Amino acid sequence: MFYIHHVPTWGRPPSAVHGPQARKGFVKMFYRRTLPHLQRDNKRHFVTFCTRDRWTLPNLAREIILSSSLHDDGFRYDLDAAVVMPDHAHLILTPLINQAEARVWLLPEILDAIKGASAHVINRKLFRRGSVWQEESFDHVLRGSEQIRDKVHYILQNPVRGGLVDRWQDYPWLWHRPFTNPCQPGRPRAAAPTQSKI
Repeated sequence: MFYIHHVPTWGRPPSAVHGPQARKGFVKMFYRRTLPHLQRDNKRHFVTFCTRDRWTLPNLAREIILSSSLHDDGFRYDLDAAVVMPDHAHLILTPLINQAEARVWLLPEILDAIKGASAHVINRKLFRRGSVWQEESFDHVLRGSEQIRDKVHYILQNPVRGGLVDRWQDYPWLWHRPFTNPCQPGRPRAAAPTQSKI
């Protein structure tokens, strides 16, 4: 069960908006399962979810979880980074607009879809039964671009800190959206304003 607290807003984005345009904040929501959670519309969220009883995920399970995390990218959320560790996963994502209901997808809906789909496939492929995931997840809203860079770096370095690889580029169950630099040499620039000759 969760509770939603709507904060008055100045408007809503168009129903088909996602990507950078959908990141202008509109509504703040609070919900509680066992732990309190805060969701902000059009803000990035750092999410962690762990296996039940800290079960160590085999390689096939990690592949399934990463695939499940990428499945709704661009539909329910914009995913910036994901890593699947032996007993937990980290994601940075921005919930998008639910087109059918003209509202933002809720984190519990997003996480239930990722965890539910991955658990179903893992149990089927590994001929096992029972829960794969702890019911709760840990999440918080990311605020500044500095913090976003720090958290993406944290995700990329997680397998290195865990002693799984020497370089993050060698870890197969990690994904991040490529960084684009708008000031990169060779990129087209906006035309300079022309001066009137009156």
